[in-house]
Amino acid sequence: MERGTSWKMYTSHEDIGYDFEDDPKDKKTLKPHPDIDGGWAWVMVLSSFFVHILIMGSQMALGVLNVEWLEEFHQSRGLTAWVSSLSMGVTLIVGPFIGLFINTCGCRRTAIIGGLLNSLGWVLSAYAVNVYYLFITFGLAAGFGSGMAYLPAVVMVGRYFQKRRALAQGLSTTGTGFGTFLMTVLLKYLCAEYGWRNAMFIQGAVSLNLCVCGALMRPLSPGMDGDGPEGKAPHHVLPAHSTESIRSSGQLRDAEEKRGGPGTEDSSLGDAPAQACQEKAAHRKDMCAFRLLKTVSQLTMRVRKGFWDWYSGYFGTASLFTNRMFVAFIFWALFAYSSFVIPFIHLPEIVNLYNLSEQNDVFPLTSIIAIVHIFGKVVLGIVADLPCISVWNVFLMANFTLVLSIFILPLMHTYAGLAVICALIGFSSGYFSLMPVVTEDLVGIEHLANAYGIIICANGISALLGPPFAGWIYDITQKYDFSFYISGLLYMVGILFLLIQPCIQIIEQSRKKYMDGANV
Repeated sequence: MERGTSWKMYTSHEDIGYDFEDDPKDKKTLKPHPDIDGGWAWVMVLSSFFVHILIMGSQMALGVLNVEWLEEFHQSRGLTAWVSSLSMGVTLIVGPFIGLFINTCGCRRTAIIGGLLNSLGWVLSAYAVNVYYLFITFGLAAGFGSGMAYLPAVVMVGRYFQKRRALAQGLSTTGTGFGTFLMTVLLKYLCAEYGWRNAMFIQGAVSLNLCVCGALMRPLSPGMDGDGPEGKAPHHVLPAHSTESIRSSGQLRDAEEKRGGPGTEDSSLGDAPAQACQEKAAHRKDMCAFRLLKTVSQLTMRVRKGFWDWYSGYFGTASLFTNRMFVAFIFWALFAYSSFVIPFIHLPEIVNLYNLSEQNDVFPLTSIIAIVHIFGKVVLGIVADLPCISVWNVFLMANFTLVLSIFILPLMHTYAGLAVICALIGFSSGYFSLMPVVTEDLVGIEHLANAYGIIICANGISALLGPPFAGWIYDITQKYDFSFYISGLLYMVGILFLLIQPCIQIIEQSRKKYMDGANV
């Protein structure tokens, strides 16, 4: 009963994506929004696609810079891997707090500010003197900026699509694969030609394109993004006493001027032009004060409403944590993401250890993952949108394939073998395009920003701890094998969390059928 109530609470989103119109009888009728599943919706997919290229693609290509940092700063692999992990982890961990920004400022402003901060982080990292400097500039600053641009890109695609959500998310998140391939090639070229410091400076300039992507995130309807229909703040009426006080002060001033004040009538007639100028100046001053008061009132109301929506989503009576299936999904996210991230960070080093550098230079293994990852996202998105297929079943099958690939990877010591496993990792990890869809099915579109913020926060913790853990295991054992085995086992634990609730439901249904049969 409890679960049924929470499910109903989170899936009441039939009115999202519709405008209300007054009919002749003053009743409210639903009119489908013209941009749902078409029109500007595909511009949103394009914007989100480039956000994934610039953020997730760049982060997946950090293995190139990781090698440069090892040579430059002569630190352990575990410590150096923290730079990449911090950037990836912070991008995702800040998700719940970015939800507060979205509720308060809207997706467009949040993404633009994030683009500026991300670019600044890359530029400042070019002047790093040690690994700890990179922790601050690249890990924290650039990572936080990435998070501010990434979450709005995912949320806006979810808001603009209903019938083809999985395909839209799949197409937009293929930017991760394209970005990994392009950024790996770009960073390798820039590091070879200009050195890693200048490469990061140039990448900072490229990251400013995130601001352009953010500018394209047009609000769907007045109530969806904290913006008005034209992207402006919603109109709020000031308290009556505020306007009345300004009006009454002006009337008092007019009355005093009519009485002539302390001067004589002749002097007032002589100073008529001067008085007219003073009157206009006073009127302008009053209007400026009125506009300032109005702006402050609007901003205060917006911040209070945004904070309340954010707070009630996490801690109020409609808390997301009352949904048991969503809680299980969080535990899965805590264990899953590191298994995908570890190969990207440590594959360049593994290739060097196995003396496969020449073959890898011709076609990098990370590029194989990236290219097949694109194909996997599109295919899984199309399959999941089929009416006869369950999104949840596609999601679980892809997870099982990925964890199996993680277990097999350490057994491969040839380029061909590693290439096959990397292709499997790339295709099965295409389930990332289904994560927003699964999240929306669990909590509803109106809670997507807060809920997906929690999920990517859990992914961030996993990404933060995974690569350094793999690096430390290597420092102890001088082998990467145990790193993949342990991360694979943790991944299996996460999958088991997803299976607990469905298994309980199957057992309860079987017990109910048995009891019904016994009663008959």
